[in-house]
This record gives sequence, structure tokens and C-alpha cells, in this order.
Amino acid sequence: MGNQPARIQSLDSTLINQIAAGEVVERPASVLKELLENSLDAGAQNITVEAERGGCKRIYVADDGVGVHKEDLVLALSRHATSKLSTLADLQHIHSLGFRGEALPSIASVARTRLKSKWHQADLAWEVSCEGGGGIEAPKPTALSKGTLVEVSDLFFSTPARRKFLKSETTELHHLDQVLKRLALSRFDVGFTFQHNGRSKGQWPRALDENQQRKRIAAICGTAMADSLVRVDVVSDVLSLQGWLGLPTFSRAHPDMQYFYLNERFIRDKTISHAVRQAFRDVLYHDRHSVFVLNLSVDPTRVDVNVHPAKQEVRFRDARMVHDFIYRELHRVLSCPAGGARQGTEAVSPVAEMPRQVNMRWSAVREQRTVYAALSQAPAVSDGQADDRLLDEAEVPPLGYALAQLHGVYILAQNANGLVLVDMHAAHERISYEQLKTALDADASSQPLLVPINIAVSAGELKSWQEHADQFAQLGFEIERLGEDNLIVRQVPAVLQRENVAELIHDVLSEINEHGSSSGIMDRIREILATRACYGSVRANRRLSIEEMNALLRDMESTERSGQCNHGRPTFVQLSMSDLDHWFMRGR
Repeated sequence: MGNQPARIQSLDSTLINQIAAGEVVERPASVLKELLENSLDAGAQNITVEAERGGCKRIYVADDGVGVHKEDLVLALSRHATSKLSTLADLQHIHSLGFRGEALPSIASVARTRLKSKWHQADLAWEVSCEGGGGIEAPKPTALSKGTLVEVSDLFFSTPARRKFLKSETTELHHLDQVLKRLALSRFDVGFTFQHNGRSKGQWPRALDENQQRKRIAAICGTAMADSLVRVDVVSDVLSLQGWLGLPTFSRAHPDMQYFYLNERFIRDKTISHAVRQAFRDVLYHDRHSVFVLNLSVDPTRVDVNVHPAKQEVRFRDARMVHDFIYRELHRVLSCPAGGARQGTEAVSPVAEMPRQVNMRWSAVREQRTVYAALSQAPAVSDGQADDRLLDEAEVPPLGYALAQLHGVYILAQNANGLVLVDMHAAHERISYEQLKTALDADASSQPLLVPINIAVSAGELKSWQEHADQFAQLGFEIERLGEDNLIVRQVPAVLQRENVAELIHDVLSEINEHGSSSGIMDRIREILATRACYGSVRANRRLSIEEMNALLRDMESTERSGQCNHGRPTFVQLSMSDLDHWFMRGR
């Protein structure tokens, strides 16, 4: 006969802790994350981290927080014991980073652990230790001026099978570094010091103002990323979004510089990722990734952070509201015209208050000359010359006035800050594209199909269409239900009449089913308009007059997203007088 089923029995407490450790402690970086979160929850202002051999040999975390009371030290290494929860109501209002009450005992069950702490109201510091899930020693006096010190040595020494799954020292060090950097970018008010094998790997003092915070981002992510960032600071009734967003002119091949936090907790969430991608869809190549350091503040009752032991996955009560808020605000920041300031919902172009009496179009250059003269009240100047009197006026436009054209490719202009270089084709491509979108919004004509398209759909796709039928109609589709699992398309937006409509609708309905919304149709329409804008834009080596160049500059200032072309490249570069003085070593 085969093996008989075993009887149910209670597990040994050490085995229970080691099973729990499997959920919490994957590698040395998991240990570091739990210890750092405890330090932050304790109100630490400065944290020191030391590691040896990628953390496999030793991890040491010391902080200057409030400390642990002598009577609580043993409990800190015991399962299901925590200072962060006491009732079910607390579980629904989680403000701390750690709260499960299992991290320290789980760590202690698979490593040698020493815990020293001085309660902020006590005169003495006390120490306890535990070895591989064995008994916890009674507290004994120790030397420590403030805060808490945790030392974890010989990770997985008591579970050799798990130790075999650890990677090289270099790999484990990389994961430690990632954990520390993520927390350092979420808590600028805390100073961090990191050493590995006795060598400094990073030192980031407290950053209490915006300039210091930018320096920390530069130290962690590089100067190029830090220089590309614009500030985001948006507050609504139930949500707020703060941090920095990278302009599309700086992008990455991988999403390795995307730091998104929920109530200062680093998370990965499909809803948020989708909203960010939508915000960048008009200004970034499809295979490139944006960069950002953003924190979303939400009432804890509106989100469940206890979905997974690692707490990087969350569940929003109203995911659609969160998605739309993030998309709307990031889109608004990115929509600022060239030369305008980007300040979240406060973003206003310096020319936004100018009367927009005429919609200037490049196809009628003579009309643009008249329009520019009317708007700026500037006398006409001949090609190759600039009227210096304009530059002495107080109201100089953000992109200034044209000086000359360089090799038929670039426009050189002078503004209040210095020299502006404009890629005239890229700039006009963006202007044309935005004008085409505006025209489409004003006249979204439809095209009846000679032969209606029959589309077989799943139950989920059918439900998605039923819930969003009005939106399809607004875009110019005429779609009807045909039986239990078919849709019939009788009319499509005129711009899509040559597209594979069945495939497009399938993709859109699938995306709606997964994310609750879709930009698929508009993405395809925008691709078509972008192609038309590119073909219709002014080409290189075309000679422009000063008036024509100025007309283009004024169009840029009044056009959304004109700081980047349709592919995310910059349309202009500002060189300040200090930049130029530095190049020519003036003042030295």
C-alpha cells in the first residue's frame, strides 16, 4: 500500500518562525528593508548601515530614533508582537511602514541577531540576542547613547538549503543598494550612511529644502536625471501628489529610474504604471521609459497595503479615481508650452494671459508676419538683423527674439536669460501636431463603411464595450451588438478608415477589461496625426526670414508640450549668460 496520510499536528515554534521567514526574508536586502522601515517608524533622523559580503555575513543598522523599552526587547523578537497595531481599526488606518510584527522574529529564526536599544526616556541602554530561532536571552545593560542598533550575522546559517540560493556578493550588494536608495528617495528628511566591507558606498545627509533634495537625487540617480526634473506639487480633496517628474528629453531604455511611493512606501502598481504611460504617450518613444520620484498621499482607509508580505503591492478602493488623478496631473505638467513654468496645477505659461486672437498656422507665412507684429507691436526687421531695442524692454517673451538661422536647421534667439537654440523642424512638427489634434476635436467626422465589420468578442470584451459604448460613439464609431458574442461596426472615425479596425477594437476592449480604461484608439489616431505633422513640417535647409522665425517662437510659446517634439526630443535649448561666460572664462 502507498504512504498513509499524516495526522495533523502542531508545528514546533522554531519551524513556524522559519516558515514565516520564507515570506519575509528572501535575501539580505529583505532583512535590510525590514530594519530600515523599523528605524523610520521609530522617528530616526539619521541611519547608519554597514554590510559585509553583500549582507550575507553581516548587516548592521543603527538609528537615533525613540528606541525600544527594556521590557519590550524580548517581545520585539517574538512573533505576532508589534507596537504599531492593537485593534482591527488600526489595520484599516495603517500609517507606519512595518506593522505585521513578524519581521524581527523571522530574521532571528534564520540568523544570529543582536538588538541593542535605549528608550528615549530611560537612563540606560539594554541588549538582547537570539541565535537561529533559539531562546532569547534576558536583557542586559549595554553601551549605547541613543536609538536602536540591530546586527544580523550569518544569514541562513541554520537553514543551509536556503543559503545555497543566495547569489554572488556583487549581486546581493546591488539589491542592498537598491533598497537603501529607494528609502533615501522617499525620506529626504532622514540622513543615510552606507558602508560595505568597510568602504563608503554612499552618504546622503538630511535634505530639508528643494536644492538639497535635488542634490540627493543627483547623487543617487545621476546629474543628467536630476537636471531633467520638474517639480510636481498637487493637492486635491482626497489625493495629493508631490515630487519630481523627468521631462521626456531624458528617458531610459528600462524603467530603472521610476520611484513611485504611496504614503512614502515604495510600490509597484499596474494602475499607476498605466496612468504614467498614458501621460507620456504624446511625448515619448514607445520603447522608452520615463523617470520620476513621486509620492501619492492617500487616506489609509482608501487603500489596502496588506495585500502581500513585502507590501509592494496595494489595492485601491477606487482605482479609477487614482488612475485619472495621476494621468490628469502629470499630463498637465507635461503640457506646459515652451518657455513656461511647470508647477503642477499651478503651471501657467508666461504668455497664457496674452490674447490669443488668431490661430497662427505655418502654411500662411505672410499672415503670421502680420499676426506677430500685432501681438508684439514690433517693427519689422530685415533678414539677418535683430532690433536691439526689443531686448531692452521689460516684457521679453520667454523664447525671446530671433537673431539668425544656422545652416538652415537651427534658429538662434536672444531672451532675457541668454541664448536660445531652436530645432525648427522639431518645433514646427509639435506645433502642427497639436493643431491637427485641435482640429480633430472640433470636427471628429466619421466614415460609413460600405461593408460593415463583424467582430467576435468574449464575454469580458462585450461587457467592456457595453460600459463604454458612449465613448466609442463620441470618437465617431457606430457599433451595435449582434447576438451574444458579436459586435458589428458600421461607421468609424474618418482618420481610421484605412486601419485594421477589428484588431484595434479587440486591443482596446482587452485593455479596458484589465485597466478600466484605454487610450488605444486615441493612440492610433495620434500616430496618424503625428505622421502627417512630420510630413507637413518645415524642412531643414529652408531659409526663413526673421519675421518667420519669430512667428515660430511665438507659436511655441502658445502650444502645449512644445518643449519636446512628438518623439520626446527637445525642441530648444536655453544657454544662460553664466553658461556662456563659463565657456569663455569671463570674470576669471
